[in-house]
Amino acid sequence: MEFIRACEDVAGAVRDAIAGMVGTPEAGAYVKMGADGTPTKKIDQIAEDIIVDYFMCHPFCRHLISEELGCAEMGGESGTIFLDPVDGTYNAVAGIPFYALSIAYAEGGVVQAGYVQNLATGETFHAVRGQGACLDGHPIHVSGVSLLEESAMSVYGRKFDPTHVQMIGRKIRRWRLLGASALELCYVGCGRIDGFIDVRGTLRVTDAAAGMLICEEGGGTVSDLEGKALVFPDEVSVGRSLVATNGIVHNKVIEYLR
Repeated sequence: MEFIRACEDVAGAVRDAIAGMVGTPEAGAYVKMGADGTPTKKIDQIAEDIIVDYFMCHPFCRHLISEELGCAEMGGESGTIFLDPVDGTYNAVAGIPFYALSIAYAEGGVVQAGYVQNLATGETFHAVRGQGACLDGHPIHVSGVSLLEESAMSVYGRKFDPTHVQMIGRKIRRWRLLGASALELCYVGCGRIDGFIDVRGTLRVTDAAAGMLICEEGGGTVSDLEGKALVFPDEVSVGRSLVATNGIVHNKVIEYLR
């Protein structure tokens, strides 16, 4: 798909641009307050500028929505791109090799393609709706774990208050908190973890759109905390909570979160 090839081009440019900055104080320098209401760091701004410039010159979409920029007209006839230039900024600034570029393309409010690259390693996930999901070009699938007692999940509580997730925390075997939502959704999609739970209510469409499609095309299930379809507005200042699993344990997870 041409969109995925375009994502490969911009990912390479972003990796080159930020490589010398990762793990340095310069990466975390404050630039401005982003459209999502959180501080934009220098590493975010550099990555976003490269990607926005690319899609201005290659008009794949009518609108581009990004955490730092907000919504911008891009000159294409239709479609929307949801962009998180560096998901896991804290990890990038600290030099932890788990941060990602996340790009999703939607038509008529439905995400049709998603691309997530770990910018530290180059490992790349992508999916096209109805065509499955891949890791570095190879098909992926969720895990077959059916018991919570044998599962590994990434679990986020609001401001690190675990109260809302204590019940599920007592059931699962391994509790992870990796720090980049887009990658964690992909990790569910490829079976590295069995679930990703975020009850903070702060996940935005730019964080999740690409990873959700990759997870679902890998055989996973994504919902809100009640097990209902998760709908994001095209607005980066509005957050949601999310449950993503291999599908097999999804209903059990929802029960323990109620």
